[in-house]
Amino acid sequence: MSLPHFFLDQQILANEGESVFPLRLSRDDAKHARVLRLASGEHIAVVDAAQDYFECEIVEFTDEIPLVRISTKLQGSADEPTVLLVQGLPKGDKMEDVIRHATEIGVSGFIPLKCARSIVKLDDKKAKSKTVRWNSIAKSAAMQSGRLMVPEVSQPKTLREVCEMMSEAHAILICWEEAPRTANLAEALHAGLASCGMSNSLSDARVAVVVGPEGGLTQDEVDTLLSCNPRAALVSLGSSILRTETAGLIAPALALYELGGLGRSYSGTSE
Repeated sequence: MSLPHFFLDQQILANEGESVFPLRLSRDDAKHARVLRLASGEHIAVVDAAQDYFECEIVEFTDEIPLVRISTKLQGSADEPTVLLVQGLPKGDKMEDVIRHATEIGVSGFIPLKCARSIVKLDDKKAKSKTVRWNSIAKSAAMQSGRLMVPEVSQPKTLREVCEMMSEAHAILICWEEAPRTANLAEALHAGLASCGMSNSLSDARVAVVVGPEGGLTQDEVDTLLSCNPRAALVSLGSSILRTETAGLIAPALALYELGGLGRSYSGTSE
């Protein structure tokens, strides 16, 4: 049975001097813990501000802050590949769905992309508000799925900004419905990694997956993306035309599978 997961922004558990100490959860996380009706004797998983991973036993939870003791320091998996999803801004709440589910499968971060065919147009105020909401969803999904880190969601970026951010990526996979059906994602990914000598060190890979909005990417956008990095390549996701929110899950999942980033497990070591 998996344990409820919590993330600490400032507290480092190794620095706690007492065997029983208060767990300084954020207000929202403390509320979540109360909703779960966590009680004395129950165990939770905690990732602290130093990114160390612990199993803690709740000693008392009668106030806003639970008192806990460390029962086990858990050992996470080895370094994992970084898969970044550049998602063309979709309409409605689709971005929330993509972030929620892609976090669960292991995506490391999200860049909402302002595209020519994006129906949604966000001014600075709305973009900031949306970004706060998106990051909250990423944290909630990371807690629910037992991730050891919370993916960061950036504010919406222009194509030029995205190209600058991806200039050092080991591979850029541009999902486009007009790509040749022979444009295989796995082949493009491994060709990019091989070109920078990373065939045997997949855990260090930094890969960007680009998905367009409703209506897809324009030819000019595709050309710009291809020119921003010599390891950028067009990929096809098959003969079906996928919804943007579907492609935003399938494409990074395929990349993670090829990188060995799916199905990793955690093991505990006694403190």
